[in-house]
Amino acid sequence: MGEPVAKYKEICFWVKNRLSSGELKPGDKVESEYRLCEQFKVSRQTVRHAIAVLEEEGIVKRYRGSGTYISDSEHVIPKKEKTMQVAVMTTFVQEYIFSAIIRELEAQFSDSGYSLQISVTNNSVEKERMILKNILDKNTVDGLIAETTKSGLPNPNLDIYRELMERGTPVLFINSYYPQLNAPHVSLNDKMAGKLVTNYLLQCGHRNIAAVFKGDDGQGHQRYAGYLEALMESNIRINDKWVVWVDTDMMTDIEGSARWFYSRLKGCTACVCYNDEMASKILSVCRQNEIRVPKDLSLISIDNSDIASYCEVPLTSANNPVRNMAKIAALHMMNMIDGREVPQSTELETEIVTRKSVAVLES
Repeated sequence: MGEPVAKYKEICFWVKNRLSSGELKPGDKVESEYRLCEQFKVSRQTVRHAIAVLEEEGIVKRYRGSGTYISDSEHVIPKKEKTMQVAVMTTFVQEYIFSAIIRELEAQFSDSGYSLQISVTNNSVEKERMILKNILDKNTVDGLIAETTKSGLPNPNLDIYRELMERGTPVLFINSYYPQLNAPHVSLNDKMAGKLVTNYLLQCGHRNIAAVFKGDDGQGHQRYAGYLEALMESNIRINDKWVVWVDTDMMTDIEGSARWFYSRLKGCTACVCYNDEMASKILSVCRQNEIRVPKDLSLISIDNSDIASYCEVPLTSANNPVRNMAKIAALHMMNMIDGREVPQSTELETEIVTRKSVAVLES
């Protein structure tokens, strides 16, 4: 498993990436020590160590009283020629919201003359590693847009992402991100989504609110944080028994564990579901145990996918603006390839789309 990168190395990678993209050129002045301390949230000693390493490598030169400048020596990293190809790596491709993300990315990049190399991890860290190594070895893409693989767990592939970024290949995450990596991401504001759907149930009179989240994806942790915050702000007791965690493999067989799920949801009037796919499976659990939705149990979910509209009880769900997310990710990536700065974090807001799965309790 890759070790967390030292902070001084992050600064070195950042300078080298800007050189590789052409944003910095020989003779350009590098940001001041103060600015670098603020940007990377590190001490001045760490910044000075990074500058010393870059100077030793011949990439920068310091001038007393003036600052640090990009060297004009032969050690400066040459600007990489564009291939007009971008790698896109997602967990899935046809299922759920992923096909909409891919279609929008293809439309945006195609309009600008780029072609996409699409790979699918099936949420497997081993498959993710194989794809990343292939991208690293071939070195034929201008950038990588990646959806994280099991971002709620320690990931053994962060070293390859860092190697790509160090070499000057822009990396941007979509739909989720790895907090350990200093790379921009575009996603739903998952914490706010979890809080919004929980508050909606509270406004409908529910107080005994269960929740089912994915534990191996970072989005599940963020949505759980929003769920907790909504309950605490309303002084609602948090019952750990009512919070159920599943992983990617268990998602495929929730109906097979119907009796166990039923035992966890006993005593609740409502349940927050990690996403629409999970909510549709909880609907099956309810049917097997003769629980009527929403009369006996209200369900609310996140993503507002096609599943929300077409399952047996149409789901009230928080919208995930995946097309806008993909459009912003494509524009950010093209800016990164051209050496322009992009926001480190772009998290999109959401709103509730009401259907028939939530009952309003009488006072």
